Amino acid sequence: MQTHPAKRVEIIIEAMMERRLTDALVKAGVTGFTVLPVQGGSGRSGQWSRSGDISRAGGMKAVVCIVRAEALDTLLDAAFDVVERHIGVVSVVDCQVLRAERF
Repeated sequence: MQTHPAKRVEIIIEAMMERRLTDALVKAGVTGFTVLPVQGGSGRSGQWSRSGDISRAGGMKAVVCIVRAEALDTLLDAAFDVVERHIGVVSVVDCQVLRAERF
């Protein structure tokens, strides 16, 4: 089966910023993304979990996008404008997709 190179971008951000981020991605031309709840983790502020916690830790989301390499800089600029002043992590990895025409 033939695969095609792409970039997978994952953005972990406070839930209250989800709409601002997804709006910015759409405005930047990103045609698809997936939003997932984040259950817990560990970072600069230490370990946290959503279970029973009524705090900013209880409201994190992961936004995952897969784009062609030539769309990456535009996506990252849009994401950074939102993430820059808030809690958030942006990661980029190379990936392979089966149906390149969808990205």
